Amino acid sequence: MEKGCSHYHSDLDIVAIRFKCCGQFYPCYFCHEELAGHPAERWPSSHFQVKAILCRKCQKELSIWEYLECVSKCLFCQAPFNPGCRHHWPLYFETEYPNGERKREF
Repeated sequence: MEKGCSHYHSDLDIVAIRFKCCGQFYPCYFCHEELAGHPAERWPSSHFQVKAILCRKCQKELSIWEYLECVSKCLFCQAPFNPGCRHHWPLYFETEYPNGERKREF
C-alpha cells in the first residue's frame, strides 16, 4: 500500500480501503486506478462485514459497516476521518443512494 495519497492531502485523509478486486489497500480510488493495473470492483452489501478499511493512524482495521456508521472517526483511536469521503462511497461500495448514505440491512 502506498503510504499516502497523491490526490487528497488533508490531515483527515488517513483511511485506506482494501479493494474487493485485488485485496490490496489503497488510499483512494484514483491511487488504485493508477497503480493496480485493473478496474476497481465495488464491495456488495452482502460483504459489508469484511474488515476492509484501515485507519492509517492506528493501523486498526474496521469492517465496512463499522466505517459507514462511525460518523467520520476511527472507532479505536478516535482520529477524525474526512467527512467528505462519504461522497465517494458509491465508488467503493454498492449502494442504492446517490449520496452514499444507506440504512443498515439485517
